[in-house]
Amino acid sequence: MQRLETPDSHYLMAAIGWLELGDAAEARAELEKISAQQQHNPDVLEVRWLICTGDKQWNAALDAARALVRKAPKRSSGWVHQAYALRRVNGGGLQAAWDALLPAYEKFPKETIIPYNLACYACQMSRLEEALTWLERALKLGKNGKMKQMALTDPDLKPLWEAICKL
Repeated sequence: MQRLETPDSHYLMAAIGWLELGDAAEARAELEKISAQQQHNPDVLEVRWLICTGDKQWNAALDAARALVRKAPKRSSGWVHQAYALRRVNGGGLQAAWDALLPAYEKFPKETIIPYNLACYACQMSRLEEALTWLERALKLGKNGKMKQMALTDPDLKPLWEAICKL
């Protein structure tokens, strides 16, 4: 993976700073200053995805996530971002998100967010037993109570809250 050199690295850091301040327009303006050959750098694509999701520009977010998967297939976040955006784009949905994320579980078996998100998708598709199995995998990988607490407040998993309390 190619590392960003100055001034591109400065523009990226500025974009991140603007995002942290809640100003997506300024963050986007900083990204546009990055050289054309670095626009598909994985770190740039990650920030572009964040900007697009903040603005609920799901098609653009999906484009950024797909580019990230192509450019850095060993980076799990691209797979997660792709599924997240697919769930929300017109013509996408839960099944599309599920289908996109399921192969990532084999590629990244130690990433807790992947089985967690698969649990959310299964639950929202009323596949509750399957959702609970995926959630148990995530909890086992997480090895702390934070994941369980997150699950107990996640509206996607609300149909399982009673069962989650017993885990």
